Amino acid sequence: MNLSQIREVLESFAPLSWQESYDNSGLQLGLFNNDGQADSSTPVRGVLLCLDITEAVVEDAIEKGCNLIVAHHPLIFTPLKRLAGASYQERCLVKALQHGIALYAAHTNLDNAPGGVSWEMARLLGLQNLRPLLPLEAPPAAAGCGVVGELPEAVPTQDFMLRLKDVFQPEALHYSATGKSQVKRIALCGGSGGSFIAEALAAGADCYVTGEIRYHDFFEAGDCVLAALGHYESEICALDVLHRLLVEKFPALPVFKTAVNTNPLKGLASL
Repeated sequence: MNLSQIREVLESFAPLSWQESYDNSGLQLGLFNNDGQADSSTPVRGVLLCLDITEAVVEDAIEKGCNLIVAHHPLIFTPLKRLAGASYQERCLVKALQHGIALYAAHTNLDNAPGGVSWEMARLLGLQNLRPLLPLEAPPAAAGCGVVGELPEAVPTQDFMLRLKDVFQPEALHYSATGKSQVKRIALCGGSGGSFIAEALAAGADCYVTGEIRYHDFFEAGDCVLAALGHYESEICALDVLHRLLVEKFPALPVFKTAVNTNPLKGLASL
């Protein structure tokens, strides 16, 4: 299989047209032939999946013999003006070029895809009756940012917080000091979903779970319990989504989830 075929599978599941206007999903660095021409027909020897592309992740790809890295977060998010090795983005690009490694990002298009990041969070928590929190204006109806679903039965809020801690293993779990004593309807959004609290409230959520929430937003949620897992912890399940997709379509292709933890944050308890 080649880069073109893999892109087709990724973009059939999460079309680039579903990404947000500010995003930069898709192919960021291609594969090239001996004449320096871009060549999507170049065979892909192996795929490394990651949340963030860092120098350690590129080294991991080299060690595993992978010539394609598929990340959730785009390495190139804002325009680069030079390749001089001054930033980690520049150094990653140079190293990837030197070793013939293509870079691809599936970011907000994967967030908005049915079965994407928030849907995977809901699956891990055993939620039912799933629907998008913020549906896209274009079809299909199931596409959109975030998910709303229900637990099979209401559970004490403290028990649900312990389930979040067990499932997502956050460095720190911050949640509302006040709110409902039991929760059943849960809204979810991986990553920086703090701006969607109003939508969670409108959906009648007993609890809204996302990666990051600002301090003062906790005062505005009424009796809806807010829970912030951490950005990395809420989105690392994206690797499971991508892994299942590629292994199902290309069973002979080596596909690895990187063992490199790219979370830039650490909690005191982990030191």
